[in-house]
Amino acid sequence: MRRLFLTAVLALALPLAAYAKGVEFNDLSGTLTGSAAGLTLTGSSLTEVDGLGGLGLIQGTLGSVSFTTGMLTSGSLMNGGTFAAGGTFTITGNGTGGIPNGVIFSGTFSSPVGWTEVTSNGVISYILAGAISGNWYNGTKVNGAAALITVKAGKNGFAGSLTLGSGETVLNTSPVPEPGSLLLFGSGLVGLAGIVRKKLKA
Repeated sequence: MRRLFLTAVLALALPLAAYAKGVEFNDLSGTLTGSAAGLTLTGSSLTEVDGLGGLGLIQGTLGSVSFTTGMLTSGSLMNGGTFAAGGTFTITGNGTGGIPNGVIFSGTFSSPVGWTEVTSNGVISYILAGAISGNWYNGTKVNGAAALITVKAGKNGFAGSLTLGSGETVLNTSPVPEPGSLLLFGSGLVGLAGIVRKKLKA
């Protein structure tokens, strides 16, 4: 009975560990343009997918990433600020290595988006960070996933248009049941196993 109990706990722990990380997408290049109306990224290549549907890490030319934000509500493009919620966020695959051929994720920024200026050794970079909600290719809904875009702008900063030489987008989420739900489900099963164990001992 003890062996059965330990096997049940291990079976529950493995999916929780696998789903906790979510899925990471990285992209490079593309053109980022901006104005008071918001930011737009076009022509960015999807170069890395890690953890999608149990596929593990896949690298190469995998598709594209594009987004738009809401309008600039505070600050400036040059010095950093905040963009309103809204816009679009789309990740598209080309079928390589088991990646879906077509739209993988389609959503919108579900909260205000931060645009932070960071200067290091005379080089100006910007970090765009916000929460994204939308739908996976399989119909699963996503609420409040994290998106992080890093843009190196050189010594002159962002003046409205920039080619991303080393921009990166990371979307941490998962097209599977959320870890909290799995934890509740797992706790219930462990509790049930305990009750069964007591009855068998009696």
